[in-house]
Amino acid sequence: MPTPPSSPPAPSPLRWRALVALATAQFLVIMDTSIIGVALPDMQASLGFDPDDLSWVFNAYVIAFGGLLLLGGKLSDILGARRVFTAGFWVLTIASVAAGLAQSPAVEIMSRAGQGVGAALIAPASLTLLMSLFGHDSRELGKALAVYGAAAPAGGTAGVFLGGVLTEWLDWPWVFYVNVPVGIAVLAVTPRLLPRTERVPGRIDVLGGLTITAALTLGVLAIVRAPEIGWTSAETLTSAVAAVALLLGFIALQVHRSEPLVPLTIFRVPGLAASNVVMALLGAAWVPMWFFLNLYLQQVLDFGPFAAGASLLPMTILMMVLMVGATERLVGRFTPKPVLVSGLAMLSVGLGILTTVSADGSFVGDVLAGSLVAAVGMSLAYIPAMMSALAGAGPANAGLASGIVNSTYHVGSALGLAVMTAVATSAGADQLDDPGALTDGYAAAFAGAAAIAAVAAIVAAALLRRPQPASDAQPELTTVA
Repeated sequence: MPTPPSSPPAPSPLRWRALVALATAQFLVIMDTSIIGVALPDMQASLGFDPDDLSWVFNAYVIAFGGLLLLGGKLSDILGARRVFTAGFWVLTIASVAAGLAQSPAVEIMSRAGQGVGAALIAPASLTLLMSLFGHDSRELGKALAVYGAAAPAGGTAGVFLGGVLTEWLDWPWVFYVNVPVGIAVLAVTPRLLPRTERVPGRIDVLGGLTITAALTLGVLAIVRAPEIGWTSAETLTSAVAAVALLLGFIALQVHRSEPLVPLTIFRVPGLAASNVVMALLGAAWVPMWFFLNLYLQQVLDFGPFAAGASLLPMTILMMVLMVGATERLVGRFTPKPVLVSGLAMLSVGLGILTTVSADGSFVGDVLAGSLVAAVGMSLAYIPAMMSALAGAGPANAGLASGIVNSTYHVGSALGLAVMTAVATSAGADQLDDPGALTDGYAAAFAGAAAIAAVAAIVAAALLRRPQPASDAQPELTTVA
């Protein structure tokens, strides 16, 4: 008697509770990029950071996160998503404790890098688990993805405000300690709520992941240190040359590996290369604005941490509301490209408004209008840029394309912040006892970020094309053995 065909496994009755855990993971990963902003001045005073080294509190996280994100996705496939998700939360939780207990800039930066490693394990594994839980029903999957996606702007918003509350009423280490109870709670419910996923046979390109991360670190180091030690100094040139050599080494590894971390033929996907350039430029414009706004509010306008966090709430709430409620409709009506170009142009205008900040200014007169215009621009630009990158990828390549474009955004953020930190320092941002010089430095950073956003708009207008519908005939991800 023939064996009847096996039916797909029944959906988990706990899948909606599991979604809460996965959305919490997404919320926490994004919150950790923004929650430190308001605490930076207190952290600088407490640990003795030099002004040109302070950006490493942010950069250490995003470099580790962006540089290891693709490796985290590969580990999730090979070792199992739930196992990698759990490991990521352990790493993030332990690193958060270390960051709060840090007594020196070096320990703080290493701990932030540890948080980034945890985030790089959590993010791809959580998306794999979500697909496993809701892939049986396209309607449920759409709802789950909407909740999961909304957790990102919610995390950014909560981070800005919560960072101010914790720094003002407790102390700056609590911006890290807040991760601990959340991490423990997620770890406690993971065995019961999250499913085991099938492992995919394959090799892990650890060398590739470490090589690209080292290249990014040395590149950022060269840019950040150059204003202090000179652009033609031996240290700057050595770091820059080593970064380029490691990047070329990474590309060579990917060409010759049978199972590379990033099959380079993925860039044959229509629009992916151009979309990655735009995403890198978008991160390079947006993150410096957020970083230097926090410093301007506290170091020039003398806002306390809570007041500074509250001052950025209108910007972050507006961005979250528009991303969730308006951008998708506009894309549906006008297609991604015009919405993306308009958003980048508006971001550039908002940053241009912020270049008029003054040493004796005010929140309403100097910050509010520019920050709101920039928030509208960011809310219009981010989702269409992601959609442009994924539109031609097809089901076989969508996961890899998503990982690449997310990595590109975080890498662009780190490099953009490094460059704008160098610009700000050269223009006076290292003179902490001179509000006028600080303002000149921050205004120079806003001007540089505005220029980057304008370049991104030009690149998007010139290089992005109307995407062709994804088909089964997608580029094969072959490599040279």
